Amino acid sequence: MIIREVKARQILNSRKEPAIEVTIDRQFSASAPSGASTGVHEVKAFAKDVKYACDFINFKSKVKGMRFSSFNDLEQIEELIPVIGGNPVLAIQYAVLREMAGDEVWKFLNPHSRSIPFPLGNVIGGGKHTKMLSTSMQEFLLMPRALSIKENIEVMNYLHRKTGKDIRARQMTDEGAWIPSMSDMQALDYMRKALSDVKDTMGVKVNFGVDMAASSFWDGKHYKYRNLDGKAAKVDSKSQVAFVNKMVRENFLCYVEDPLHEEDFSGFSKIMKTTLVCGDDLVTTNLERLKEAIKNKSLNCMIIKPNQIGSIVQTKKVVDYAKEHDIVTVISHRSGETMDAMISHLAAAWEIPYIKCGIFGREREAKLNELVKIEGQMRG
Repeated sequence: MIIREVKARQILNSRKEPAIEVTIDRQFSASAPSGASTGVHEVKAFAKDVKYACDFINFKSKVKGMRFSSFNDLEQIEELIPVIGGNPVLAIQYAVLREMAGDEVWKFLNPHSRSIPFPLGNVIGGGKHTKMLSTSMQEFLLMPRALSIKENIEVMNYLHRKTGKDIRARQMTDEGAWIPSMSDMQALDYMRKALSDVKDTMGVKVNFGVDMAASSFWDGKHYKYRNLDGKAAKVDSKSQVAFVNKMVRENFLCYVEDPLHEEDFSGFSKIMKTTLVCGDDLVTTNLERLKEAIKNKSLNCMIIKPNQIGSIVQTKKVVDYAKEHDIVTVISHRSGETMDAMISHLAAAWEIPYIKCGIFGREREAKLNELVKIEGQMRG
């Protein structure tokens, strides 16, 4: 396949910020999201800005005329990362992949897959996802365990509506989670009690977890909670480890993401692995940082965000390495999302067990609806 035409344009993401969309041969389009809570080790989203990236792709790049016949051929576009940034390169790769694959990208990548991920749905949120006074922990996540993605979506939608009414929330975060007028401990208490009888009423077991995004409230010496339990709190690293282990144990958490700051491989290793201890800012979809985390026994789970590394090919290498070392993978959206649903296809094709893409909002729903479509294609 030879690229005959490439066109880039500026669009707006879910936070109404500039994002990039790339169209290949006037038919196959793709876009890339941006994060609000970003790790320091992520590839720079844009080398300069969106306008510069669009102008470069439209008038200066050599993408037009490139030949592609396999997934690994997409690697040749990576030489543009220092020039235009990770997001434009990822959008080009996604668009080219769509032209190679057609509608069923997952089938092009892995025709034998029959794997649909379980969703992690953000229902209560705070941290960097809101400017309001709320929880320091960034996300309180639903983890439904129904056998079909359609049923899991129905359960999450019901619980999302119920939660909004229960906590009398009026506003949502960037990712469509309710912003509570409560402390971190009150939010944990609500989640534990609210989900205790869901299996009896809905017939589906629903676990829950948290994304602490601890780097966002680490000041270099302490974790500074805005409202931990009715008041502000300042916690050192040793106390944070003890607090997280107690929180996991007392609230029966099945998932805890970024419980410590992004350089604390040693601290991560002290969190009990009776739950999924997930690294996002710690590893940033970076193979070398994943190797360091495995060497230190820091985690048993990791977030996969293709735009953190700026390449779908490099993302696949990280996923493969994680699987080889029994690290559970969770493919994830970003707070500044677009309507692109490529991560749904990657989750299905690469047999990633979990997808974190929110519950409410059209950009979040696009990923979930695509999974429903893929599940139907798999079942014939």
